[in-house]
Amino acid sequence: MSDPKTRTRAYDPYKDLDAPIRNLYHLPTSPEFLFVEEARRKRRSWGENLTFYTGCGYLAGALGGAGSGLVEGVRAFESGDTTKLRINRVLNAAGHSGRVWGNRVGILGLLYAGIESGIEAARDADDVWNSVAAGLGTGALYRAARGVRSAAVAGAVGGAVVGVAVAGKQALKRYVPI
Repeated sequence: MSDPKTRTRAYDPYKDLDAPIRNLYHLPTSPEFLFVEEARRKRRSWGENLTFYTGCGYLAGALGGAGSGLVEGVRAFESGDTTKLRINRVLNAAGHSGRVWGNRVGILGLLYAGIESGIEAARDADDVWNSVAAGLGTGALYRAARGVRSAAVAGAVGGAVVGVAVAGKQALKRYVPI
């Protein structure tokens, strides 16, 4: 408190915080960029692509693997198991399978993002064929250790899957209003 005889005033730390509440919570909704070059780009950079595809792949693989492990754990039940043992079986199977599948699909995302970015840089074009070629290369590279035939089949499957995904995305953009 301030003493009335000395004419000093107590410090108020909230004195300059009388801004309207509207200014604090109405933040911009458009992306903000430091440089004009970033704003002109219509795609993520190779590093952002790498992180995005690897992370999404790991998450999708981990969730799918956990579901698969859940079914596997339930099938492994024995008639004399207690509830605690059954829960332990399910959690162990789901955790193990989730980790394995998460790593596998995360590696596919990593390979795909790297190959797609490399093809885009080499061709200096951003089109559907980059994605299809990256899918083909990812499948072939993922199965290369199992032999040429396995790599060729996996490459064809990878290219076809990405081709279908890209065509589906284009169809959704064209025919489904959002």
